[in-house]
Amino acid sequence: MKILARLAVTAGLAAALAGPAAAAELPAAITARGTLIAAIVPNYPPLDLKDPATNELTGFDVELGAAIAAKLGLRIQWQETSFEQMVSAVGTGRVDVVISGMSDLPSRRGTVSFVDYLRSGPQFFVRAARAAEFPDMASLCGKTVGASRRTSYPREIARWSEETCTAAGRPPVNFVGTEGSADARTQLRQGRIDAAMQGNETLPYIMGLEPNTYHPVGQPIATQLMGVAVAKDATGLQQAIAEALTALMADGTYRRLLDKWKLSANAIERVTINAGE
Repeated sequence: MKILARLAVTAGLAAALAGPAAAAELPAAITARGTLIAAIVPNYPPLDLKDPATNELTGFDVELGAAIAAKLGLRIQWQETSFEQMVSAVGTGRVDVVISGMSDLPSRRGTVSFVDYLRSGPQFFVRAARAAEFPDMASLCGKTVGASRRTSYPREIARWSEETCTAAGRPPVNFVGTEGSADARTQLRQGRIDAAMQGNETLPYIMGLEPNTYHPVGQPIATQLMGVAVAKDATGLQQAIAEALTALMADGTYRRLLDKWKLSANAIERVTINAGE
């Protein structure tokens, strides 16, 4: 009888995950309008981009966001914005969530909480034509490295430089802040910087678009988590999204989307909230 009861509970959980997830916990305003409004900045392929043929939003985040909304019995409504405005847009209620490759960082949790869905790692890379000059990561000491100033990368690079370069008596990395990863790649191609950094989840896609252009150096210097940003006090919505993501893992949707966008190496094993460091 205990085995049958356990099977019944398991079956009930599976059935709950298969349908709309935690709809009772959604804020009344979201349920009434029938849409989940999500902020996005479509400049971070393969997570967030626009199809060059149709100018439509596409990418892993776009498809995952639509799948999350469907699990909640909602439709997704995207609102394009700037990176600087995303967190404040959640805080002021202009959007419900951010689903746009945003790192779960403690410094951002004054306004939002994060439902984590992807693993990331800051990765150095150089122009392929200069790959022989950078046989290892230590060869970056004393070089000029560019990365988006709006991310945690400036801090990560400074820490790495202190531990790897300065501590060994080598010259430190000369950091150059850029307006984003695309700007960093432009400066790299133009020879204005020696190396660049962006998330290792994006490099395979970028290298596929621009073959024989870039070359990774070493391994990611840290491990980070990306999350769906939700208002800090919207605990019901946080839990509903976490349950929807768990359901997408259980039914195979999460894995299929990872495979489609060549992000399988960045999968997480279980959904967490505010687990980034």
